[in-house]
Amino acid sequence: MHTFIEVFKSLTSHSESEVVEFKKAENSFDFDDLGKYFSALSNEANLRGIDFAWLIFGYDEKKHEIVGTSYKNGEGTLNNLKHDFSQHTTDGQTFREIIPIEVERKRILMFKIPASPRNIVMKWKGIAYGRDGESLKPLNQSKQDEIRRQTPAPDWSAEIVPDATIDDLDEVAIAKARKMFKKVHSRIPAEEVNNWSTEEFLSKCELMVNGKLTRAAIILLGKMFSDSKLRPAVAEVTWTLRDGKQDVVDYEHFSVPFILTVDEILAKIHNLTLREMPGGTLFPDTMKQYDDYTIREALHNCIAHQDYTLRQRINFVENPGFLYYANGGSFIPGSLENALATNGPQRFFRNACLCKAMVHFNMIDTVSRGIKKMFTEQMERRFPMPDYEIDNEKKEVAVRIYGNAINERYTKLLKDNDNLTLHDCISLDAIQKGHRIDDEIARDLLNRGLIEGEAPNYTISLGIAKASNQLPGYTKAKGLDKLRLKQMVLQLLHNAGEDGARREIIYEYLKDLLPSNKTQEQQLRYLGRLLVEMNEEGAIERTGLKWLLSSSSDRK
Repeated sequence: MHTFIEVFKSLTSHSESEVVEFKKAENSFDFDDLGKYFSALSNEANLRGIDFAWLIFGYDEKKHEIVGTSYKNGEGTLNNLKHDFSQHTTDGQTFREIIPIEVERKRILMFKIPASPRNIVMKWKGIAYGRDGESLKPLNQSKQDEIRRQTPAPDWSAEIVPDATIDDLDEVAIAKARKMFKKVHSRIPAEEVNNWSTEEFLSKCELMVNGKLTRAAIILLGKMFSDSKLRPAVAEVTWTLRDGKQDVVDYEHFSVPFILTVDEILAKIHNLTLREMPGGTLFPDTMKQYDDYTIREALHNCIAHQDYTLRQRINFVENPGFLYYANGGSFIPGSLENALATNGPQRFFRNACLCKAMVHFNMIDTVSRGIKKMFTEQMERRFPMPDYEIDNEKKEVAVRIYGNAINERYTKLLKDNDNLTLHDCISLDAIQKGHRIDDEIARDLLNRGLIEGEAPNYTISLGIAKASNQLPGYTKAKGLDKLRLKQMVLQLLHNAGEDGARREIIYEYLKDLLPSNKTQEQQLRYLGRLLVEMNEEGAIERTGLKWLLSSSSDRK
C-alpha cells in the first residue's frame, strides 16, 4: 500500500484536474470556500466513477513548490472540522480522511473527499457545486440530472439464490423469526400470522420474491452448510477468546442461520457479575460486566452491515476487560460523529433487504439509534465509551466494548454528576484513555472546571477530585512532584553504587509513582527529561547507558 507521501508526490507530478485541487492555504482558508470545494470535488468524483477526490493544502501548483500550511494545526481541530462539515452537507457526509504529512520539513494537509453516493447530488449549505476548468461554480442542471438518474448500487443481499429452496431453510429458525415478527408487528393479529404459509411469511418479510429465496434468507434462516450456496461470499462469525497476554485460549466458527447462532455466540461470553469495582463499591446493586443490549447490537450491526463480497469473516474477540467486533466494509454513516448526530432514519444501507428482515425480527432498527444507544448505555453504567476504529483503506469497521473501569475518577465523576451530557462523557472518556480532544471542547471543559492541565495532557481537575473524594486517585494520576521523584532517584543510585542503573531499572522502581494518566511511552519520556534535568543540576551523571551519582556530588 502506498504511503500518503507517495500519494502526494504522485498527485503533484500532474496538473490539477476536476478531482484534484491544490491550494497554498499557508495560514488560513475560508470555511465556506472549503465547503464549496468539498461539494464540487465530491460531485465530480461521482460523475467520473471514482471513489474519492483530493484537496491539497500547502502546495503552490503554479510554481510547483511546497509552501507548507498551518491551517487547523492540531489533530483534535481536524476531527472537529470533520464534524462541523457534516452539519452542512447532504446526508451529513464529511471528509473520508484529513491527513497531515511532512514533506521537505513542511506541513501538508491532504483532504480525501468521498464521491457523492450514487444518484445523490452533494450540496454545501443547500447548493450543489462543480468544476468548470479551474473555476468553481454551481453545478449545472444537466450534471445534476445525470447524477440523479443513476441507479442505486445493487443490493447484494436481495439477489436471488438460483438453486435455493424452502428445504434449505431451518425450521427452528423460521419458527423463531415468526415469533419475533409477531412481537414487532403487534397490530397484526397473532392468529393471522400463524395462518400464513411459510412462503407467505417469507414473502411479507421480503426474503422471498416470486417464490425464490434471497441471499438474506440464507444468511438469517438457512440450514447449517446452506451458506455454501452464497459462495464465493462468506457468511461466518469467528469467536476467539484471548488471555491477558493476547494468546488464543479458545475459538469457534459460527455460520448460518444467524437468527439462531447469534445466541450461541453470545453464550460464549464470560459475562461476569460485578459486585465491587476497584476502590470500593460504586453501585448499589450487582450488575453484569456487559450490557445485554450493547453486546447484541454490536454483533447484529456486524451481520447487517458486513460487505459479504469481501469474503471475510466477522471477527468477535473476547479479551479480559473488553469485547472486540470487526466486520468488512466501509462505515455507512461516514464518521462516528455523523452516527451520533443523526436523529432520523439513514437514507441508504449496504444490505437493505437483510436490514429490513432483521428489523422485522427485532434484531436491529433502521432509525439510526443503535450506536447512540450503545454509548448511552455505557454512560449510564459509568463505563468507558465504545471505541470505533474505521479503516477505509482496509475496508474494515471495528468497535471495542469495555466491561470494566479504566479510571476510577472517570467512573466516580459520572456517578456524581447527573448533568453531564453524552458529548461531555465522550470527551472525558477520551481524556481517561489518553486521546487528544478538540481545542474548543477542551476549553469548555476547562472553563467548567471538569479538567485541568495543558494540551494534550489533561486530567480531571483537582476541584472535581476533592469534591468527589478522589484526592488519592488524582494524586496518582498527576504523579509525585519532581522533588520527591528526584530524591527517590538519588536513593536508588546511592544503593546501586558504582554499578549504576539503566533508565529501564529506574523506571521499574518509579513507574507506580509516575502520572498514571500517561502511557508507558509518555512515562518513559517524562522520566528521561527528569534524569536530564538532574544531570544538568550536577546531581547525577551518565556513563554509557547507565546513570550514577555525580562524582562531584556529596549527596547520599
